[in-house]
Amino acid sequence: MLSIVTNLVVLGFFKYFNFFADSALAHTLLGGCEVVVRVFFARNMSGRFEYGYHPTAGVVEREDGTVQLVRAGGRRFHPQRFTARRPDGTFRVMVVGDSVPRGPGVQASYAGRLGEQLRAKGVKAESFNLAVAGYGARRSQLVLQQALRFQPSLAVLHVNNSNEYEDEREWRRAQEFKSWHPKHWLMKSLVLRRLHEMKTEKVFWEWLPAEIRNQGAVNDADAEVLASMDAATLREWDARVARTLAENVAQCRQAGVPVVLVTQARYFRGEPLTDGKLDLLVQPLAGPGVFVLSMKRLLEGQPLPELFADSSHLRAAGHEAIARAIAELLEREALLPAAN
Repeated sequence: MLSIVTNLVVLGFFKYFNFFADSALAHTLLGGCEVVVRVFFARNMSGRFEYGYHPTAGVVEREDGTVQLVRAGGRRFHPQRFTARRPDGTFRVMVVGDSVPRGPGVQASYAGRLGEQLRAKGVKAESFNLAVAGYGARRSQLVLQQALRFQPSLAVLHVNNSNEYEDEREWRRAQEFKSWHPKHWLMKSLVLRRLHEMKTEKVFWEWLPAEIRNQGAVNDADAEVLASMDAATLREWDARVARTLAENVAQCRQAGVPVVLVTQARYFRGEPLTDGKLDLLVQPLAGPGVFVLSMKRLLEGQPLPELFADSSHLRAAGHEAIARAIAELLEREALLPAAN
């Protein structure tokens, strides 16, 4: 009997020792990885878990005077590169907005098409697409503020009011992750943050049980539907869009940068285009250096199924039409430099 007890005690001791050793090894490895990440990858981790509310997320300024737009920190830009200082004699366009102006790629978007059209007219032009899918008024404003730092000749701001739920949700997430509540202690580790982020970026998504994935999608969709059906919430969102737009226009004027406000239109098969009252919202802002381009007025009467991929997003012909309209506006308002 004593032998059995002794064996159990010895076995328990070794199990405890092995657990402690494994735990110590795991902590050592995690600590080593954390040091490496904080020393060598601090810039890459900048803005993560601020969900697009970090002012410079995705904007990497190099020592050689160039700027890279990258997918980082909740701000998934189309990768692009340009000089921080606008080249002499160059007409630089920067487009800010959500998934509509973002398009399937830089060259396929109306930002890219506009640059092509201006160069075809003999203008030394460059255009950059700073649009990010899901961005509402507040996060687009942060991107516009970055764009104005790099000497644009023209800012194009795509005006939409359908992403305010996403802005609000990501704001709450960003604020929550700043908390030092014990439930967030693990997330103070950059290594563990990155592993968690990889899960949210769907790297580990497929490893989760289908029931969990489906439930998460349903819960989020249900919350957005409920929010969009609340009249008080909608009024609050519209007021925020109007307030933010006024601030954007003031910032562009202060920077001496003309701005084109492109108002979103929606297409539902069998029905006329609707602007969701966005045209009325932006019209009071029009004035010196501020121009309004209504997608509704521009596209109505045209073959809409050829222009729209769905109720909001555009096909190639839709992007081309908006680029052409902006180019014509620039010529009409004598905003373009002389052709080379």
